[in-house]
Amino acid sequence: MRQPHFWYQNNPLLAYLLLPLTGIWLLGSLIRGLIYTRESVDIPIISVGNVNIGGTGKTPLTISLAQMLQEKGHVPHVITRGYGGNLKGPVLVSEKQHSVRQVGDEALLLASFGKTWVAKDRYQGAVKAVEEGASIVILDDGHQNLTLAPTLAIIVVDAKKGFGNNMIIPSGPLREPLSKALDRTDLIVAVGSEDQVTNFQRQFRNDFDLPVIPARMTVLKSGLSIENQNVVAFAGLGDPFKFYNTLNELGAIVKKFVPLDDHEVPSESFLYRLEREARQNDSLLVTTEKDAVRLSENWKKKVLTVPVRLQISDWDLIDTCMQEKLITYSKRQVDNV
Repeated sequence: MRQPHFWYQNNPLLAYLLLPLTGIWLLGSLIRGLIYTRESVDIPIISVGNVNIGGTGKTPLTISLAQMLQEKGHVPHVITRGYGGNLKGPVLVSEKQHSVRQVGDEALLLASFGKTWVAKDRYQGAVKAVEEGASIVILDDGHQNLTLAPTLAIIVVDAKKGFGNNMIIPSGPLREPLSKALDRTDLIVAVGSEDQVTNFQRQFRNDFDLPVIPARMTVLKSGLSIENQNVVAFAGLGDPFKFYNTLNELGAIVKKFVPLDDHEVPSESFLYRLEREARQNDSLLVTTEKDAVRLSENWKKKVLTVPVRLQISDWDLIDTCMQEKLITYSKRQVDNV
């Protein structure tokens, strides 16, 4: 969904007028909390989530964590709900066998970096991951999940936007009260420029005492540069204009940029129209990795993908916190035997 501007303004009238609907949202959340119980499995669970609705960088962090854990000798499996797909799971995602309509775009992207499960019931997904040899599970978009208890909980936040007006949907961008969400949080990863992260840390630390780790999105170097190249671009992300800004930072000459809804699958007619415009403007047709997995094989050959990764400033802090949690988890497992 496109986020309204008043979510990021101080004391907007519309936010207060929507408070009755916020009450309904909170009531629904309360009822869900009474229905479900978080359960544990025999391996540690790392939850990557957010408090804000929309994109903050959860999937890039999940990818980075999976790669780090693999380098350390772990066997991480990722569990995602498969937003936009029609399979309930648990199902082990195959890039060759599954389509975006079956498992969603994020699951297909994650599966290119390691074993990934789509499971509407994340606990059942974790059970399957254990059976298939996982030594640790990364729970993508897991902070509001009510079926699986995390060992380590990480929240990702857009440092520029922060938590907006600190109000709950639809009055603001938050999925739940901030204090309640942060009570279940071990680390915060703030994504943005150095100045944006510094400003976020200053404001955040006035009210809360949690480690805040700076991070920023960086573009992977490839053989093809788009600096000084004409481009026609499209993106369907939580905040598609982040991709527009990335293109400008890379020195591309953006002739046309089309924002799509998050997870939107572009139609054939839309792609043909953009291809025509790119040809007329002597431009490359470009998109993001997440959008590329929604394309047919034919269009994947025609559209240039600009791959980005999340660059963490302090992996040691994440690693230290993770090790402490894993040690505590191991001791608890021994005590329960």
